[in-house]
Parts: sequence; structure tokens; C-alpha cells
Amino acid sequence: MGHGGQPEPPAARRGASGGAAGGVEAQLRAAFDRLTRAERQLATHLLGAYPVAGLSSITALARAAAVSTPTVVRLVQKLGFRGYPDFQTALRAEVGEMLVTPMAKHDRWAGQAPDTHVLNRFAEAVARNLQATLGEIDHATFDAAAALLADPGRGLFAVGGRITHALADYAATHLRMMRPGVTLLDDRSSTWPPALLDMAAGDVLLVFDIRRYENAVLHLAEAAVERGAEVILITDRWVSPAARVARHRFAARIEAPSPWDSNVAILVVVETLLAGVADLGWEGTRARMQGLEEIYARARLFRRY
Repeated sequence: MGHGGQPEPPAARRGASGGAAGGVEAQLRAAFDRLTRAERQLATHLLGAYPVAGLSSITALARAAAVSTPTVVRLVQKLGFRGYPDFQTALRAEVGEMLVTPMAKHDRWAGQAPDTHVLNRFAEAVARNLQATLGEIDHATFDAAAALLADPGRGLFAVGGRITHALADYAATHLRMMRPGVTLLDDRSSTWPPALLDMAAGDVLLVFDIRRYENAVLHLAEAAVERGAEVILITDRWVSPAARVARHRFAARIEAPSPWDSNVAILVVVETLLAGVADLGWEGTRARMQGLEEIYARARLFRRY
């Protein structure tokens, strides 16, 4: 989901804490058009540093968003919460979901698993993830991100975390076939400083970061923005802290009946972006791919039967 992502409608189900199902971020986005100017200013601040901004005291939040404390109270009540403490309780529950360990995930879903085969349970979860993820992507955000990735005048760097490094590698491998100037950063943060030194204003950093979020990835994104780079973040629905410096972000659903999260929806987002990049610069992509095929043929890299 990008900054302009389309959330669930305001009529979404109500949870026990008073808010709509789908998370506080989805509630904020769903309510945005019916908020007052001051409430929109507060909602924008909350979304820009989600969920950390909402975990401070009501006074600190109001001061940081440059609104009054009554504005904070009115906003959380419009979201369906009785007051700011209930709002924070919901946020803390989401933070707990962000930090859940693989063992805890297994214990939780295993105790609730229906009597169907794991193939069916997993396939159903992935289908729900994919539908929800694609339904929340704003087309304008998608097009803007694809345009940044396709621009050969911009250096492009890709990085992932302990698990998502494989996704960054996959994206970079395909992007290299379509355009020059693509660098895959090693998954060891100690190797990143030279890449940061090479980043120039206007370059693009494609970041993958899902729960449990990695401090090194956040620090890299912040340093890249300080050097004038644009950050595109692909994360999960709880949203990496790197979102606060990202120009565009996509939040995928990743829950699955497994000790590990599913990356299927993230991979679909990546492959769709790659298709968009190819469409935007097809003439250059075709010429580059033809050149690659000639090199492959001379090297006899691939079998022809």
C-alpha cells in the first residue's frame, strides 16, 4: 500500500476494542476523508511514523503533530475508540504482532488449525493475503514507484533483511536485465558504507523489511534519504519503521499457518512492479535483453534443447 493506498471502507467490522477490523492504520485511512483539517493533520502524522507516533503520551503526540489534545481525543473517538488509552491498547497489540517469534506463531495457529490438510489451509491463507494486498495498492503510487525503478538516469540499489534478502536478489536480478546501474547490497550491513558513498541525489533504494524489523535496514534507509535518495519500501501490513523515510511503500499481507510468514504476496508485488518497469522502458529493455541473449549465446551458457 502506498501513501495514497485505498483502505477498507468505513463500514468495516468493529473489533472488541471499538475499532474497525484490519488494524488502526486501515481505520485512519478509511476515516481520512471525513476528518477535519486538524484531524487530517494528526492522522497524517500518525501514518507517517506508524505505529510509533501513537505510543507516546497524548500531550507528546499533540505537540509533535502541532494540534491540540482535544483534537487527539476527537480523532480516536471517530475511529470508534472510547478514548486515547483504548487507542494505545490497540496499537500495542499490533506491535506485539510485529514482534511475534516463529515459535509463538506456530503455537498460535496450530492450536486453532481446522481439520483440513495443511495444503488447503496454506493455499486459502495465501489467496486471502494476495487479494487483500492487491486490493490495497493505490494505482498512482504503483505507477510512481515503477517510474522511479525504470528511470535509467537514477542509480538503483536493492536491499533486504535476513529473510527478505532473497527477494531483493530476485528483484535486482530482473532489473539488471532491463536497465543499467542496478546494485544488490550484501545482506551484511558492514558492507553497506561503500554503497552509501556511491549514492547520489535522486538515486533509488528498494528496501524489503518485514517483521521482525531490522535496525540495520532502518539505518540504511535513513542514511540514503540523507544523501538525497528516494526509498521504495516493500513491507508487511504492520509496516516497517523505515516507512517514515520512504517515498512510496507497499504493505503486503504475510500471515500463514506456519512458523514463518509467507512471502507470496510480496513476490507478486515485485513481479507486478517488474512488469510495469518493462512496459515503461520497453524499447531500452528489449535492446538490453537482445544484447544479453547474444552474450549468452556466445558463452553457450544455456542449453538449446
